[in-house]
Amino acid sequence: MLKLEHVNYEYGQGTELAVHALKDINLEIRDGEFIGLIGHTGSGKSTLVQHMNGLIRATSGTIYLDGENIYADGFSMKELRRRVGLVFQYPEHQLFEVDVLSDVCFGPKNMGLSAEEAEKEAKEALTLVGLGEEYYKRSPFELSGGQKRRAAIAGVLAMKPGVLILDEPTAGLDPQGREEILNLVASLREKTGMTVVLISHSMEDVAQYVSRIVVMNQGQIVYDGKPQEVFGHYEELEKIGLAAPQVTYALYGLKKMGLDVDTDIITLEAAADNIAAALGKYEAVSGEAGMNGESTMPEKIMRKKDGMTGKENESKDGGTMTGKDRL
Repeated sequence: MLKLEHVNYEYGQGTELAVHALKDINLEIRDGEFIGLIGHTGSGKSTLVQHMNGLIRATSGTIYLDGENIYADGFSMKELRRRVGLVFQYPEHQLFEVDVLSDVCFGPKNMGLSAEEAEKEAKEALTLVGLGEEYYKRSPFELSGGQKRRAAIAGVLAMKPGVLILDEPTAGLDPQGREEILNLVASLREKTGMTVVLISHSMEDVAQYVSRIVVMNQGQIVYDGKPQEVFGHYEELEKIGLAAPQVTYALYGLKKMGLDVDTDIITLEAAADNIAAALGKYEAVSGEAGMNGESTMPEKIMRKKDGMTGKENESKDGGTMTGKDRL
């Protein structure tokens, strides 16, 4: 477990250019949690996680790993960085060896493992990220963007961390690449049981994966809770430069228009089913089934929300679109 108590950090302390990057951070990360750390650029999230594995030392405050003060005399920073693995933004910039296997072996060797032991750990890590034997001898610079991310993540996994921190792991990737990396991270957590902290500026990306969201703004934690709880503050989030998932906006909008939808839903598929059910329930209660080609009240609500015309509200085969199609 990681625990931060009253952590503060000031860049350029004592100078005219001093910046208070972290302000009285209190945070507890329990074993096995999958946390999304969200904030706009400059909110302090990257600075925060670099404290967690000792790359930056707090100006004041204390950090505990499994009950041990990491700033106590005799505490091994090398061991801390093994147990709390950090994958930087654009991790492919960390790749440097002649081939993929050698690159992933670097961390275990640096920990003191023999070449044979390091290779064993590296191969296991590469298997976990979906890079098989055919990649072992390939130059890391010949890999695709997504494959480079996988190789870099494997380099951290090879050191067997209990906590895996990923700083914007989907930055610069296309939509398919982003989905593949996020699915990989979720799969790794399932297979290993490790704690995962995923940094992002996009709530849309992390909504369906994490069980807890921590939102930062100007060096402070402003929200900390389940995704549904945090997304409920979507208007406040907009004021600090963040946006809830589109599903959240759609559901709250429909709720305000009188449709009985569940605003706690955060995934597209579940929202589509819920909207379709709410439309059916509305028609059953109101008796509005539509006559002479006229739209029912739910249809009007959907058109008002989405700005649809009659033509746009038809499916490609000419039929009426379902709630799922509209969403």
